[in-house]
Amino acid sequence: MTFVSPARTRRATSSARSDAAIWTRGLTKSYGTRRAVDHLDLQVPRGALSGFVGPNGAGKSSTLRMLLGLIRPSAGRGYVLGRPIGRPDRYLHRVGAMIEGPTFHPGLSARRSLEQLATLRGLGGSGGSARARRTRRVEEVLAQVGLAERADDRFHTYSLGMKQRLGIAAALLPRPSLLILDEPTNGLDPAGIREIRTLLGQLAAGGMTVFVSSHLLTEVEQICDHLVMINAGRMLFQGHVTDLLAAEDPRIHLVPEHDEDARRLAGMINGVGLPVELDLRLGVPDAAGPSTHQPVVTVHGPESLAADLNRMAMGAGISLRSLRTHRPNLEETFLRVTGEIDGDLVSANQLRTVPDGSVPPAGVGLDPAHSRGGAT
Repeated sequence: MTFVSPARTRRATSSARSDAAIWTRGLTKSYGTRRAVDHLDLQVPRGALSGFVGPNGAGKSSTLRMLLGLIRPSAGRGYVLGRPIGRPDRYLHRVGAMIEGPTFHPGLSARRSLEQLATLRGLGGSGGSARARRTRRVEEVLAQVGLAERADDRFHTYSLGMKQRLGIAAALLPRPSLLILDEPTNGLDPAGIREIRTLLGQLAAGGMTVFVSSHLLTEVEQICDHLVMINAGRMLFQGHVTDLLAAEDPRIHLVPEHDEDARRLAGMINGVGLPVELDLRLGVPDAAGPSTHQPVVTVHGPESLAADLNRMAMGAGISLRSLRTHRPNLEETFLRVTGEIDGDLVSANQLRTVPDGSVPPAGVGLDPAHSRGGAT
């Protein structure tokens, strides 16, 4: 039995807090009998572009509000930029945030809105040159979010995407070390989403920590290198996006040229110990001609097996109409982890045939030799 001194534990905890932009332990928020956030342990690394995802009502907004000092936790503790969340006055000057969409006076221009906000926040210090410093900072953030040419237009004339960018500009005014954004692409068209995606990537590339909640999982997958996934206020996953996807269920789909070869091919693959499914369902022909659906043999294994499977089919005299690999994306993974689809649909532990196939269950998982491409 190894004894770890309390002093060493405290030093390790202190180091973890200082290394993370956001660090919490047991963070909890209850509203009456409903627990919106349930003992959440966050550790968002500094300099990361981190996605914060979860179904509606998962507790994302409550978590962000606690981190910003807008509401008090019911239990637990947390640190933002190394400072306790119970003292937001010690870190908020280094944090930029946009929660639940930007709101500005509709009759004011973007430039005037930001100038007033900079004055209220006391940016630029005091003295005769303070106003000049604030003006320069306003011009910098307007250019940074691509609104310099529309800076004198009134807020009510802005598109939704421009309003979102102005909200991010306001969050950037204090030159934050940490930027927290709640659904910054909500309601945007594809062009607006691309604009925000590019902007966030540029900010993170400049060394800023960006923590962004979103329900657009394809966007999170494209731009974020770190991910926090919660459901019902509880942590489901935290870490690099690639680590989550690598742990999922990669598949290889094979379609024989001749339908009658599908069962034989599935049996051969099953015989070498690879989890395999055989789908024999045929679509109903229509007036335009026969069904375009062919039997599909699905092998649960890494992409590296594709060449070996192709050689196996060729060796048995089976020609393939198609062979393609499928790596689960974040959306599929999210649906599985949150339990919003039937888990049996993504299980690779047992061979499934439809309708009445006779190929026996594999009974074993993917053999390590085969995972290195050793199928023959």
